[in-house]
Amino acid sequence: MKLLFAAALSACVTMGMAAGPASAQSGPVIGVSWSNFQEERWKTDEAAIKAAVEGAGGSYVAADAQSSPAKQLSDVESLLARGVDALIVLAQDAESIGPAIDAAANEGVPVVGYDRLIEDPRAFYLTFDNKQVGVLQAEAVYAAQPTGNYVFILGSPQDPNADFLHTGQLDVLQDAIDSGDITVVGKQYTDGWLPANAQRNMEQILTANNNAVDAVVASNDGTAGGVVAALTAQSMEGIPVSGQDGDHAALNRVALGTQTVSVWKDARDLGRAAGEIAIAMATGTAMADIPDTVLWSDGPNGVEMHARFLRPMPITRDNLDLVIDAGWVSREVVCKGVPSGTLAVCN
Repeated sequence: MKLLFAAALSACVTMGMAAGPASAQSGPVIGVSWSNFQEERWKTDEAAIKAAVEGAGGSYVAADAQSSPAKQLSDVESLLARGVDALIVLAQDAESIGPAIDAAANEGVPVVGYDRLIEDPRAFYLTFDNKQVGVLQAEAVYAAQPTGNYVFILGSPQDPNADFLHTGQLDVLQDAIDSGDITVVGKQYTDGWLPANAQRNMEQILTANNNAVDAVVASNDGTAGGVVAALTAQSMEGIPVSGQDGDHAALNRVALGTQTVSVWKDARDLGRAAGEIAIAMATGTAMADIPDTVLWSDGPNGVEMHARFLRPMPITRDNLDLVIDAGWVSREVVCKGVPSGTLAVCN
């Protein structure tokens, strides 16, 4: 596969790759292809991956696809050209990433599909239990608002995780929908998981329903931020809204009462696991021999894959101390703008 020098140089500049060839490193070199760095949480994931890789004597190189499936393919080619020993790929588009997996397989380079499903048996799937995330989101919103008009703001249509989440959400809410206790007045995917797209979708749903919305099941903290912005513009902030990732801004919204729950997926644990798995596979460990691996085939096409799933934790106003005590976020960030005496964790 011919590689353009400009593409390789772009990948190096984007994420600050080392200047020398990967083969010059003393230990395994782990390449990471990020879909984008717009989401706050990916910087936390990256720090954990890098620490795990370097702690095992390896080296870390990476590239940011900037939400472009085409650039991600070019980035992977560039990483392979540098001689990486394993790849970690956060796929921008699960349907478009296939040629990158083919290229890695042709070079004998193992792949970890990070957080988002790459439904290919040649990729190890590492993520949190996304269906359970959806369950936890819906449980929190339903506990706060068991009846009324509901909106689902889903994730990216190109990301299988969006549907895994929604399956979990419906596991909780379908009976209430069927009984008529809940009426779904809007459901919309969010291209690229972008908050601006979520805000625009929510604005259109509010307009279509004359603001008659009682609860919003949003699929991550970025989309929740867009939803809350749309609600705030209509003086509707405070109705139940879900999210996930434990983004700092979202945890502040939980403290303020404008977001009901952020399902916390400690990205430090996921990143550390990815780094450890990549190092193990780079040094010859078979996927089946990775600790805590399960065989899993619940993807859209039923492909059997080796996978590991981490457990998420719902964070509400009642347990914000968990993320603070874990060092995930400071009390000052969580409690910014919270009126004195209104929330115990902020006193």
